[in-house]
Amino acid sequence: MNLLFGIIPTPSPLQAKSRVYDLKARLDWGEPALTIIDVRDRSAFQLSHLLGAINMPLEELLDRALTSLERTRDIYVYSDINEEAAEAAAILRTAGYLNVSELQGGLPAWKAVGYPIESGFFWLAL
Repeated sequence: MNLLFGIIPTPSPLQAKSRVYDLKARLDWGEPALTIIDVRDRSAFQLSHLLGAINMPLEELLDRALTSLERTRDIYVYSDINEEAAEAAAILRTAGYLNVSELQGGLPAWKAVGYPIESGFFWLAL
């Protein structure tokens, strides 16, 4: 976009379902004003997750969201499978969250295009 004519670039509007490219473009925009929620269990989250995501396992999602997220916040939810992300999005929408998007393909799709992830390691006691 040409800034000489007063056009200010803005991110695409939040959709009910988003592709990884949509979220990455939103993050690259520079002022994301969004929350990325990984609804997988803690051990899967610790192994790897989207850079900047927070972990709210599905069974804890509603209680944790109600105590920490504004209902008007833009929220992207993901898992390893679309059905789990859809369930999480439905839970949040039913609770009154207005701007929730399911990240299609979740972490596998994010990794497949080479976007940044955070990863950790588990140390096993023998």
